[in-house]
Amino acid sequence: MAARSAAVRAGAAVPDLLTIGQVIARLKPEFPDLSSSKLRFLEERELVTPIRTASGYRKFSAADVERLRIVLGLQRDHYLPLKVIKDYLADLDAGREPFLPGGGDAPKPSILGRERRYTRDETVRAAGASPMLLTDAVSASLLPAADTYGDDAVAVLKALVELQRTGIEPRHLRTMRGVVEREVGLIESALMPVSRRGDATSRAKATELAREIAGQLEVVRSNLVRAAIGRLDA
Repeated sequence: MAARSAAVRAGAAVPDLLTIGQVIARLKPEFPDLSSSKLRFLEERELVTPIRTASGYRKFSAADVERLRIVLGLQRDHYLPLKVIKDYLADLDAGREPFLPGGGDAPKPSILGRERRYTRDETVRAAGASPMLLTDAVSASLLPAADTYGDDAVAVLKALVELQRTGIEPRHLRTMRGVVEREVGLIESALMPVSRRGDATSRAKATELAREIAGQLEVVRSNLVRAAIGRLDA
């Protein structure tokens, strides 16, 4: 990295370096809320370290872009705090098998990256569900009414298929929406000191803080569920 930075400062040609605008253009189809402020904030937190030209402009390599894809994917799909993501990346850099809190598969470096979009029929087939189950999920506000869906919706529908086999229907889960809305209210209240400033940097920080709070709430919720299940076994 140091040698590459020196080469750029000296004006030597270094292939495949992107400006911050080009990085945003490349990643925005996958992460629509990505902005230059968000990228600068991630740099400030040392999640990515672009090189600087002699004029002070940021330049990102293909590896930097893939690193950003992992960070943004972990945030979006797992709601992990930045500190946890930083530790995950450190393990990845050291050649260790990173541990992902909460289980599940972490994003792997890939040149593909873009989330697939499914029609309603494709969503039903991918999840092994029935059209009626998708309709019931929309009615219970567990999924939005839409013409196309992403991988997250397929995962939710797959979970509903399994729950249905135990007798749990989407209508039984309507209260979950209210719980989520109350948690969002808590997050909004916690963000007020930051979000009221209104500048781009503060908005980026508010977004990251919201994800971190959501991740901590998920930890508390999961622990409460595990404790309750433990009492069933007693």
